[in-house]
Order: sequence, then structure tokens, then C-alpha cells
Amino acid sequence: MPGDMPNAENVRVVTSEELDGFPDLYEASIAELQTGLEKGLFTSVDLVKAYLARIDEVNLKGPALRAVIETNPKALTQAAELDKERREKGSRGPLHGIPLLLKDNIATLYEEGSHALLGSVVPRDAFVAAKLRAAGAIFTGKANLSEWANFRGQVPSGFSGRGGQATCPYYPQTDPSGSSSGSGTSMAIGLSAGSLGTETDGSIISPSSRNNIVGIKPTVGLTSRAGVIPISSTQDSVGPMCRSVTDAAIILAAIVGPDPLDDASLSQPKIVPNYVGALKLDALKGARIGVPRLFLVRDNIPPGYSQAIQSAFNASLDVFRTLGAEIVDPSDFPNAEELKASKSERLVLSTDLKTDLNKYINGLVEVPTGVKNLTDLIAFNLEHADLELIPPYHDDQSQFITSDKTTADDTYFAALAEDLDLGRTRGIDATLKKFGLDAMILPVDGLASKPAAIAGYPAISGAYFLFTTSRSFLPLGFHPDTLDPVPCPPAPTHQQAPGMPFGIAFLGTAYSEEKLIGYAYAFEQATKARLLRSAYPAAIPKTQLKDVISL
Repeated sequence: MPGDMPNAENVRVVTSEELDGFPDLYEASIAELQTGLEKGLFTSVDLVKAYLARIDEVNLKGPALRAVIETNPKALTQAAELDKERREKGSRGPLHGIPLLLKDNIATLYEEGSHALLGSVVPRDAFVAAKLRAAGAIFTGKANLSEWANFRGQVPSGFSGRGGQATCPYYPQTDPSGSSSGSGTSMAIGLSAGSLGTETDGSIISPSSRNNIVGIKPTVGLTSRAGVIPISSTQDSVGPMCRSVTDAAIILAAIVGPDPLDDASLSQPKIVPNYVGALKLDALKGARIGVPRLFLVRDNIPPGYSQAIQSAFNASLDVFRTLGAEIVDPSDFPNAEELKASKSERLVLSTDLKTDLNKYINGLVEVPTGVKNLTDLIAFNLEHADLELIPPYHDDQSQFITSDKTTADDTYFAALAEDLDLGRTRGIDATLKKFGLDAMILPVDGLASKPAAIAGYPAISGAYFLFTTSRSFLPLGFHPDTLDPVPCPPAPTHQQAPGMPFGIAFLGTAYSEEKLIGYAYAFEQATKARLLRSAYPAAIPKTQLKDVISL
């Protein structure tokens, strides 16, 4: 296990009964861990040791989930310093001494899942990382990701040259979804207390759904992208990926704020909403929630799987009604067919990638490989094909090549204007106004991500079980065991598999995160079901806090 072990400064006496009562790290909440730290039942050093051991069990060994690219060699020292600070000065707040993982495209000391930027020196922590450090969080490592945020070419989700092929812990060798793949897998099985992901279109909400966790993709600009390897300054957003709405709200509250290095963040509301205060059981009472039926399930999902999603989603509407919401069904986008058919997003993202990535690389203090721009990245991959372009599944960089040929011309600006018009003016905002809605809900496996992505608007996802009034459980969260696995064509992973989670998404207008968090929390607390199905046995780490604490 990497890391330098600090000397113990005091000896704690912990009874066997206290050890037995420690929270299960598979599911432990930030609040539970913080309570244990405050009571002195365990330390942040203990937490870091336990989480590093859990990573060691399943990351490269056993099921080889490849969820984490690297662990932080200074995590134990940093934990000891925060333990000392707690003793001498008290706690900074809910994240003091809490171990977190960061998606590997969020800058700290190391860089991205690609070998091309290996060893690069960044000028500073990413803004969101600096905010978390200031809140007392400990970064135990970097989560694997779909390399270059799944925008290099036709490459399976979860693959990076450095990290290898990450998989989902709910069925062996299954697509974890991208691009925040490692963050999703890590949170599903308790490899840290919380994590950050990034999204351009679906990269937080999709792996959150696939891995049975909660993800918040904030309004573009609510969280700074400075220090985050980009696809698009138009659509990129950084957000929490956790096991509960509460944990996600705690982390979101810690990372929002204006940043002079990200112009989009300067337009956010001057007063930060109380995201934790939005966690109310009656949040859905009186809310008008819309169902955009034309976006319900994507066409490429096999019939057995799509039927399960639709049936579970339809049944979930009664839960919303029980919680006091008025369901407006259908409440379809006036421009639904036009939005689904539009190709503008791909043009915008292709052009933004070249511009924004070149700008990011130029801002690095040092790049040992000598890569200076997208053209160099393409050449580096060709020269190091054994590391990056690995056949038969991982050898494509067609999107890089397409992006490198783009220019920010009149066609680009027309496509950008069309995206904003389709996503905002005639899309989400028009639909909310037409039907008098507070928010909309969709299965994540529907067209949940595209409208929010091109609009730059927020989305929250999670995978849950629902209960009927007779208290029998009905799956919105896990596919039936009777279905056959469906391979990704072509890929080394399964596209769909029996028992796999699927989730529900909450969509709203710009900066409506506070409202959406309230709705998601009320729904989550009414269903209480993440643990009704766990990951497959070999994927579940065995190490617990009691295993790293001596009596």
C-alpha cells in the first residue's frame, strides 16, 4: 500500500463493542464518518488506511475493476495533519478529514489517464480541488475515466491508457458507463466516502445510474472548470458522485463559487443556495413534475431491457403522487423531434475540444512528453500505440482527428446558437413554462442527458428501488435476472447485463439545483433502496475500519 506512515501521537482505547458498531464502508455516509471522527472512535488516518486497503483488494487484484488509476502517497500524512488539527483547533466542517476520490482529469499533482500528459506539472490545484482541500477533505487517489472524457474516438467506456479497462461491479466485465467511470465504480462499492466527476453530456448522470449511486451535474458555471482537462467550455461541468443525495449536497456546497479563471462561473447567483437545507422529506409536496414521454427510452436499448425500464418508471409515478407531487404526463418538449435529430452538438463539441484542450495544455508548467496541442496528441498516440492505441478495442482516435480539422467559423457559431435555442429557449424552458412545471423526470437511459447538456442546465441522477402501497418492491434500479447479457459491439464489455442498475433523472432550468436536490432527496428517502441489491460478491471489498484499528 503506498504512503508514508505517520507516527501515532496518542493511543486510543476502543472497545470491541465500538468496533462492531462502526459504519460499514460499503455504504457509510459522510455524516456517519464525521460523527465517528468527532467522537474519537477512529481517526482520519484509520479511514485512509481502510479505504486504501479496500482499493488494493479489488482494483488490480481479484475482479480487477480498475476503478482507481493511482493512490495519493501523501494521503496518510495529510490525514495525520488533519487529525492533529481537529484535536488542537476543532473541525473545519462536514468534510474535515473525509477521504475523497477525484476523477483523473481534475488537476492536483498528477494528470489525466493518458500517457501523453503523464508527469505534467500543473500551475495549481483545480479550483474545485482547492475548495475541497480548504474544507478539510483528503484526496486518497484519482479515479479512472474514459480517456479524454470519452472523446478520443470509438473506444469502450471506462478505458484509459494508464488505467486500463474499468468495469462495473454489478456484473462481471460490464460497461461502467463514461466518462466518470472510475468515480461511479468506486462509489458503488465504498472505495471512498465521496467523489467528483465531470460531465459534458451524460458523463456524471450515466455512470451514476449504471453504478447505483447519486450524481449531480450542475448548471454550467456553478462549479469552476479551471484546472479540469476539457472537452467543451460550452458544456463541461464538475459535480459530486456519491451514495446518497445528502452526501452529494454536502460536496456540492463545498465546491461552488465564482472563479476568475472560469468566466462562466462569474454569472452564477451571488448567494450560494443552501443545498443541505433543501434536504426535506416534504420537498415534493405541491410540485408539478413533468414526464417528457418522447424522450423516455433510447432506441438502442434491447427490448427486454427497455421494457423493464419503462415499466419501473411508470410505476414510480405513484410514489411521486404519494409524496404530494402532481404528475403532468405527458409533458413533451414542443421541439422534441427537432432536438433528437439535431447534429449541432457534435459540431460544437468537436470544435471546442481543439480550442479548449490546446488552451489547457498551453497553461501547464511542464509537459515532459513535449506535447503542445491536439495535433501533437494524435502523433504521440501513433508513436506510442502500444500504450494508447491497443487493438482490437482501444485503437481508435477518429474524434481527435475530426476535431483537429475544425475551426471556430460561422458554421460553428450557428451550431452553438442552435444548441442553446433547442436546449434552453425552445427546449427545457419552453416545456417548463408550457406545462407550468417545477421539474421533469426521465429514466437516465432515456434522452435525459442531451437537453440538459446542450442547454448547460442541471441534472441529478440516481438508481433506486420503489415500493408500492402494498410494500412489495418493484425494480426501478435493477434489470431482471432472467435477461441475457448484451455485448457492446465491438468491445470487451457487456452493454447490458442481468441485475444491472438503472436510474431516474431530475431535470430543471438554470441554477435550479436546490429545488432538484430537494425533490431527489424526498424520493430517495421514500424508496430507501440502494442496498436491496449489492455488487457481485467478488467485487465487494472486505476491509472495514475494525480491520485497521488495534484493540
